[in-house]
Amino acid sequence: MVKNKKEQKEKTKKPKIDLEEEIKAMEEEEHIEDAQKAEPANEDEKILAPPQPEKEEDKESKKREIVKAIFARERVLTEATDEARNFYSKSVYGQMIEGGKVQLSLPEALYLLEKGKLEITDGKKKLDVEMFIKRARKAEPNFWIRYSVFKDMRNRGYVVKTALKFGADFRVYDRGVKPGEDHARWIIFPVHEGETLTWYEFAAKNRVAHSTKKRLMMGIVDDEGDVTYYEIKWMRP
Repeated sequence: MVKNKKEQKEKTKKPKIDLEEEIKAMEEEEHIEDAQKAEPANEDEKILAPPQPEKEEDKESKKREIVKAIFARERVLTEATDEARNFYSKSVYGQMIEGGKVQLSLPEALYLLEKGKLEITDGKKKLDVEMFIKRARKAEPNFWIRYSVFKDMRNRGYVVKTALKFGADFRVYDRGVKPGEDHARWIIFPVHEGETLTWYEFAAKNRVAHSTKKRLMMGIVDDEGDVTYYEIKWMRP
């Protein structure tokens, strides 16, 4: 994932940023914060929960009325019904907008479409999963990589929300935690296993996590859509 040292030096000359000094400064800041508010001793031992089996209540929800929605470029808008509002209030999908509708991100919409809880139309055409993915890829070229991570984390029981304002793809909350109840635990960058990152790009992602006081996680997606996670931490030698 990281280019050789020669290429790294050529890349880092352009921005004229001394990464070693920056990393040292970040470590010192983090050391001060840790001294002020130490985390529980077993905090670092936490690992991601395994995929969860489908609950009985989820099976029952499939029997309920399917929510109708429309494809609107980089988002999906539901109708204004109680079932649609349950996506937001109970399952923490999307956000409520004016008129009682729910605005869903493209990953959220595809996930609900695959679960049989959503019916999406584009104009007068009803979209199946394959058609939706084609349209989503036009809006987001990296959509399938992002969705693979979103789907896997949701299947594990985590709440996943966009993190564009933080400069990342997703922010992830601990299981049982909803936005507003506590801060997100991680920010995640989905990456294809064949993609490369320079040290400068890698350090930039760490700066995003550090500035938002969240843990950095990389979701490495292979060609089959399986995801392997790596949590990156600064460590003092």
